[in-house]
Amino acid sequence: MSAQPVHHHQTPPAPGAAAQLRRQIAEHDASARWLPAFERAWSNALEESRQTFDLTALHEVVREWQGRLATSPAVAAFIASGCEDTDGIALEDVLGARR
Repeated sequence: MSAQPVHHHQTPPAPGAAAQLRRQIAEHDASARWLPAFERAWSNALEESRQTFDLTALHEVVREWQGRLATSPAVAAFIASGCEDTDGIALEDVLGARR
């Protein structure tokens, strides 16, 4: 028996996912901060994809921002509750740094 690496295949986002995501970010309460950050991440991923002919970076940006939008109500509720958050862990420490 030979050991084979386990590859977790993720379904790529829909073709219009980035445009829809941008509209959702623009409508969000934090759009003043989030929209420039999304556009910067998208631009960097687009350039990486142009150089590598690989869409993975673009898919990662879409998934990351979909996650941010999906969790933003819970984060807002947590902040509004006044709970102590000084003992938090940086997301990069949990997920790893983005390339």
